[in-house]
Amino acid sequence: MRAKYAFIEAEKATVNEDGTPRYTVTAMCTWLGVATSGFYDWLTRPASATARRRAELGALIEHLFEQHDGTYGYRRIHAALSRMGRPCDPETVRAIMRERGLVACQPRAKRRCTTKQGQEVADVPDLVNRDFTSAAPGAKLVGDITYVRTWEGWLYVALVIDCCSRAIVGYAMADHYKTPLITEAIEMAARNLDLPKNAIFHSDRGSNYMSDEYAAVLARLGLSRSVGRTGICFDNALAESTNGALKVELVNRKQFPTREMARRDIARWIELFYNRRRLHSGLGYKTPNEILESHRESPKV
Repeated sequence: MRAKYAFIEAEKATVNEDGTPRYTVTAMCTWLGVATSGFYDWLTRPASATARRRAELGALIEHLFEQHDGTYGYRRIHAALSRMGRPCDPETVRAIMRERGLVACQPRAKRRCTTKQGQEVADVPDLVNRDFTSAAPGAKLVGDITYVRTWEGWLYVALVIDCCSRAIVGYAMADHYKTPLITEAIEMAARNLDLPKNAIFHSDRGSNYMSDEYAAVLARLGLSRSVGRTGICFDNALAESTNGALKVELVNRKQFPTREMARRDIARWIELFYNRRRLHSGLGYKTPNEILESHRESPKV
């Protein structure tokens, strides 16, 4: 019954072009099979304590949804509420988001491919074997190239992700996807993290990742090269999922007139949102920077 009354309350404010009400309260009550007197009694009745708490929670959920630019589904909203000291049932969060029409951004269908297969290098192993966990930052890194459409043409983005913290620790952008694009991202990662001896850098078998130029940069940085199997996206799943987050949460929701505008927005998304504020389910709903900071504060053995 309350749902019918709430519907009438919402609809009675709608008007025709001439300003007259589109539907009268009496007509809507008749259509919905409720008494007009019952509607007005409901309208003047004070809200219960439960209803007030639900309304307050709904306002907070809507604030969090807007604060994170519509990228959070109910699980992340639930985690954010818990971090704020407002724990509640996740199904309650989902129900309130549904009531308020709060739908997180969704992925699009796949996808233009940027991977050009390189020559087979028999002695390059897969050192990761789909284990994208790591006990310490910098010990295991993964990388991939994705692409962004602008009105000027494609912008190619190389990312380097730390398996321990899920942080994007290196990135580079250019109007090409030649080897210098990926080496620039790797060099940035080496500046941002202390890389232990024989740290692993894992990628797919794209031609740039199989090149001698790329191998020389890894050797200079003391990184062990690792590659997945040809055409098996699950062998580089962490990099693929990070690219997917970039597309879903930023790129697919905007148009970029210039490559420079895309560069600026992507860098802002990485530095100010993804690494600093985005809660990751795989990190126990912590942020990448929180994980990195916890390792910096841990005493060295």
